[in-house]
Amino acid sequence: MKKLATAVALSAAVLVTGGCTESFQREMKNVTSEYMGGLKRTAKVYSSDGDLIAQYEGKFDVQSSEFGNKVLFDVDGKRVIIYNAIVIVEEL
Repeated sequence: MKKLATAVALSAAVLVTGGCTESFQREMKNVTSEYMGGLKRTAKVYSSDGDLIAQYEGKFDVQSSEFGNKVLFDVDGKRVIIYNAIVIVEEL
């Protein structure tokens, strides 16, 4: 309940301020995603040759490693961890 109240308060702040800057809007989207269970996204995994290996779609948050060799997310109740591949995540 506390998370929901925080998300609602932050969303109200965006409406009042008119969105301010692009970086502020991106941060608000991050907060909304964090506290509301993710955003509806598609993740496409490619080999280094450019071949499509896998594709995932659903409402999820994405976590990546500092060095970019690991991407992690949970979709449909299953944990997906991808190492050393090209991952393109798009919001739907």
